[in-house]
Amino acid sequence: MAETADEEIREWMADREPFLRFLKEWERTWPTPKLADVIQEAGGPENTAIVCTDLTVAFTTRGRLASPRVAALVPPIIGLFKLAHALGIRTFVLTQDAHPPDSPEFRAYGPHAVPGTGEEETVPELKGLPFAGLFKVIPKQNLNPGIDTEFPSWLEEHPNVKLFIVVGDCTDLCVYQIAMYLRLRANQFKFDYEVVAPANCVDTFEISYETAAKLGIFPHDADFLHLLFLYHMALNDIRVVRELG
Repeated sequence: MAETADEEIREWMADREPFLRFLKEWERTWPTPKLADVIQEAGGPENTAIVCTDLTVAFTTRGRLASPRVAALVPPIIGLFKLAHALGIRTFVLTQDAHPPDSPEFRAYGPHAVPGTGEEETVPELKGLPFAGLFKVIPKQNLNPGIDTEFPSWLEEHPNVKLFIVVGDCTDLCVYQIAMYLRLRANQFKFDYEVVAPANCVDTFEISYETAAKLGIFPHDADFLHLLFLYHMALNDIRVVRELG
C-alpha cells in the first residue's frame, strides 16, 4: 500500500516537471523597465501610485511572523520609494495589518500586529523618509485590503491613478490579494489602469519541510510560492517585472 502511494507521488511529481521547468524559464524572461518610462506610459507621476502592503515590524523584525526574507525587502523598497519621489510621484498608500486581540485570523497565523504592541508600526526606515508625510496608511484586519477598509473609498477619490505599483509582503498572501483586488476591480468596472508587481520588491516567508514536521504545522516553500503566485498574477494581466530601475 505504501509502495503504491509512493509510486503515485513519484508519477505526480514527474508529470509536474515540465511545468516547473517552464516556471523557471519564465522567470528568466522578466523585463527590467525604467521606472521613468513606466510613469510616462501612465501619463505622468500624478497618475501613478505606489501601494505597499505590510512592510511593518510584525513581518520584518519582531513577533512570531517576522521573517528574514521579508526584512530583506526593506532596502529595495526604500530605494524604489526614493526613486519614485525623485521622479515626481506623490501618491503612496500603505495597507497594513492592525488586528484586534480576538481576530479570527489568528487561528491560521497566530497573534500578530495588534495595535499597541508596536508590531503594527511601519518599519522605521520607511517612516524615516523625509516625504513620509505623504503616506496614506490604511489599517486592515484581513489579507484583502478591499474588505471593510478605507481603501475602496480612497480608490474612488483617486480616479486619476492609471498605474498601481504593488510592493511588500507576502507574495502569496497580502501582495497577491491587493494586486488581484485592483486588477479585478478594473475588470469589473472597466477602469483603464495597470497593476505592476516588481519581483525584487515582494517576497514571502520560509518554513522548511523539516521545521514544519517538528512543529506539526504546514511547510511553506518560499521560493516556489513566490514564483507560483507571481505567475498567477501574470495570468490575470498583472504586469510582473524583475525590478523598476
